[in-house]
Amino acid sequence: VQLQASGGGSVQPGGSLRLSCTASGRIFSNNGMAWLRQAPGKEREFVGGIDWNGGRTFYADSVKGRFTISRDKAKNTVTLQMNRVKPEDTAGYYCAASRFAVPASRPSDYSYWGQGTQVTVSS
Repeated sequence: VQLQASGGGSVQPGGSLRLSCTASGRIFSNNGMAWLRQAPGKEREFVGGIDWNGGRTFYADSVKGRFTISRDKAKNTVTLQMNRVKPEDTAGYYCAASRFAVPASRPSDYSYWGQGTQVTVSS
């Protein structure tokens, strides 16, 4: 079972990045999926999530209106479109599969994790 994250990199404030997460070895068609992030010296935090069916999305207040999460069940992928990024978005970003049909806010409620991809926002 593997979640492979990609798409991170360096970007200037106000720019955009697109993160992708592909699952292999297991199909998470009944699981909520999410992206969480962790900055140096800080706890891992929920960024955005999507339910098992792709019908409902959830966002942290800090990214609402700027980030968009989506999933393609046929391809077993989850994507996070990051627009109008800010320096405070700098962190390692992790995709994860929830234990439930909806994403959860607590990192402990995620069963599977990707390896993380670094996002750095600076001028």
